[in-house]
Amino acid sequence: MATVTLSEANFEETITSNEIVLVDFWASWCGPCRMFSPVYEEASERHGDVVFGKVDTQAEAALAGQFGIMSIPTLMAIRDHVVLYARPGALPPPALEDLIQQIRALDMDEVRRTVKKQAHAAS
Repeated sequence: MATVTLSEANFEETITSNEIVLVDFWASWCGPCRMFSPVYEEASERHGDVVFGKVDTQAEAALAGQFGIMSIPTLMAIRDHVVLYARPGALPPPALEDLIQQIRALDMDEVRRTVKKQAHAAS
């Protein structure tokens, strides 16, 4: 599967309609973003069950702002509508593969219980 362009118009539907979505926040002027792009694209070809989305932070400033993106590239991993990973920096291929495997291996029922406990403790 090739990468897909995400925008305010399709972001919510994309993360709601797919089990695992990776999001690359990037900009065309960003050198590390351009270096990470082929790594991300190659991973998208190997993992057809994962949506690999790209958000151009210049074109989608409001969307980037919604997630507090302060540095690019920033990679975000979302599974079952839960943000599990969000960190700036370009990952090398082995680290990206490891992240994908970790996301797949998570017990999402346990994740939801943990999130619920944390929300309850914070209130």
